[in-house]
Amino acid sequence: MITVRVPAKVNVQLGVGGLRADGFHDLANVFFAVALGDEVTASDSSEGITLSCSGPDAGVVPLDDSNLAARAARLLAAHHGIADPGVHLHIAKAIPVAGGMAGGSADGAAALVACDALWKLDTPFETLLELAAELGSDVPFALLGGVALGRGRGEILEPLAAEGTFHWVFAVADGGLSTPAVFRECDRLRDEAGTGSADSDVPTPDADPALLAALADGDAVALAAALTNDLQTAALSLRPALAATLRAGTEAGALGALVSGSGPTCAFLAKDADGAAAVAAALRASGTCRTAHATYGPVPGAAVA
Repeated sequence: MITVRVPAKVNVQLGVGGLRADGFHDLANVFFAVALGDEVTASDSSEGITLSCSGPDAGVVPLDDSNLAARAARLLAAHHGIADPGVHLHIAKAIPVAGGMAGGSADGAAALVACDALWKLDTPFETLLELAAELGSDVPFALLGGVALGRGRGEILEPLAAEGTFHWVFAVADGGLSTPAVFRECDRLRDEAGTGSADSDVPTPDADPALLAALADGDAVALAAALTNDLQTAALSLRPALAATLRAGTEAGALGALVSGSGPTCAFLAKDADGAAAVAAALRASGTCRTAHATYGPVPGAAVA
């Protein structure tokens, strides 16, 4: 039995280019791994690839081949020529489902690491990254952890320097948001505004030098000022109530706030651990979210516990 812990992510910058001919968007995606995470436990099974799940959102986690953890196990087995893989994967879920924190991608990354260890395959890390990119745009970062700039669809990663520890609060909304739906809304709003939504209309995004400097300096105030998410307007368009959540966290003393990825989870950067605890308590009392978690980062990627 092998247990792997894997972090959630927040996008401290999510720059979204125009719609490409292949249906994707070029991204400048600064990923930041936080200690809020899932655990995936792999154990031997004679019944093929099976799944179970526990945690607050367990009831909405698919337990079939649409789950990235199952797909990861099958992909790793195929890569190594294992014709009839057997493994039971139990997901202990703490990352919000469909919350913009890459929880499903994290589980896929954890399953790659767990199955690799359980089956004693010793797959090179670079190969695991390649397999992760086949599973989805956010899966490679869940393997890597820390802080990294994602280009392309987000899967081409460049590790970034980050000094010290940053303290975060995540406000969890009721229900999820579909990532494809949020991207479609972003394109629609761009067309409606007259700027156009195609890749020929929208400049290719790049990382913000001020944000990179703030990370490298460990400067929470400067990082808060540089937080950006090009999908936030679309997420707020689809879920207007998130504006009240962002306002509540800011009024409680957060240095900065943004929708995490495609939402609907909202992320708040705090001055320190005590500040994060206070913001989380205020958000839980505000009635604007289901719950709120204080955490910190950056932390490493998926690893055997």
